[in-house]
Amino acid sequence: MRGLHADTGYLLYRLGLRSGQLFNTFLQESGLRLRHYAVLRYLAGAEGALQRELSTRLGYDPSAIVGLVDDLEKLDLTERRPSPDDRRSKIVVLTEKGRAFLRDTDEAGRRVTNDLLEPLDAGERDALHALLLRIADQP
Repeated sequence: MRGLHADTGYLLYRLGLRSGQLFNTFLQESGLRLRHYAVLRYLAGAEGALQRELSTRLGYDPSAIVGLVDDLEKLDLTERRPSPDDRRSKIVVLTEKGRAFLRDTDEAGRRVTNDLLEPLDAGERDALHALLLRIADQP
């Protein structure tokens, strides 16, 4: 029987848990969690997104997206606006306060990543990032 640490899937799971714990600790003061942060980060690279797009792109259940966007809207970090393509639909966009929040948390986010990847040198970090991107882009 092979050891647990021989299982790459398990190692990825463990790293995901550790990363989530570190990010949630850094976000604790704001009252947000990693899932909220992921929505904000996605919106930072978009002109806005339908909730179903957020669900698909982030891999979250649609009902979870509704709650996350509600939370972010209460904090004035996002807002729902009528979609220019379909007035019955709403797109979620970052507010200026949401953009400021992300700017203010950039350095803390880098520190979390640096703590997690501390055992790796710069070349190994770049290689790991490239490999994870290839895997993450799989449907």
